[in-house]
Amino acid sequence: MRNDLALRLEQFKKLYSVDEAVQGRISKPPVKFIGEEILELAVAALLEGENILLCGGKATGKNILAENLAWLFGRPVYNISFHVNTDSSTLIGTDTFVDGEVRLRNGPVAEAAKYGGFCILDEINMAKNDAVAVMHSVLDYRRLIDVPGYECIPMNPATRFLATMNYGYAGTRELNEALVSRFTVIRMPTLGEQELHQLLRLDVPEAAEENIKNCVGLFMDLDAKAINGEISTHPVDLRGMIAALRLMSQGMRPKDAITICITNKCFDEYEYQLVQDVVMTRFV
Repeated sequence: MRNDLALRLEQFKKLYSVDEAVQGRISKPPVKFIGEEILELAVAALLEGENILLCGGKATGKNILAENLAWLFGRPVYNISFHVNTDSSTLIGTDTFVDGEVRLRNGPVAEAAKYGGFCILDEINMAKNDAVAVMHSVLDYRRLIDVPGYECIPMNPATRFLATMNYGYAGTRELNEALVSRFTVIRMPTLGEQELHQLLRLDVPEAAEENIKNCVGLFMDLDAKAINGEISTHPVDLRGMIAALRLMSQGMRPKDAITICITNKCFDEYEYQLVQDVVMTRFV
């Protein structure tokens, strides 16, 4: 990272301390993000008070980047996984009884606002537009949460929101213009062969070099077929590839590990056979 960004990052951490109550939410990511240029762009935007929308295809490291950014900034993390039933109470909070009084039980957005956390909004385009519309005042210059029946919740100056989204997943929808305008958007580049090899080596350091090379080759082969429309993106699964590599390192035959972690995720018989044929070119 550039020296000027590193200096500003340290100044940010000194300026905004973390409440002891949420220290447990600060944790080092299991995997280091690979991509210095993208990392620097994200850090610079966050230092300027921007919220970030990370968009890109599968296996581009959106969540890994979000977790690494929270760790670099030393902030507690709050995760929200969006789905079609996500509503405002999921984000902000719900009513609850405490000592005979109705009080607001804070949701992850309200908690992030209170403690200066980094709130990761995973697959934000899975939610209905009216659900995320309640966050407009959180994401723009107002930086507050206005909950009907309660006082406004002001936003801690260290609070940031990092949203992720994939195109083409079942159940996804277009984000409304008002929401997108409140984010700085970073398009995540596809991992190259060298970056993928480095990621697998960092994630499974005990893996044999031959198995890593074969996994990288298989992933690139499957990705190329998915891009050409020959297969779906189901078997293009980096999490599955990492899981297979770990199983190989524990003594499972490479072909069997790939079968249960990659090939068997194809439930269409025709696609299953295509993927199996590709696997056989790398793992005998």
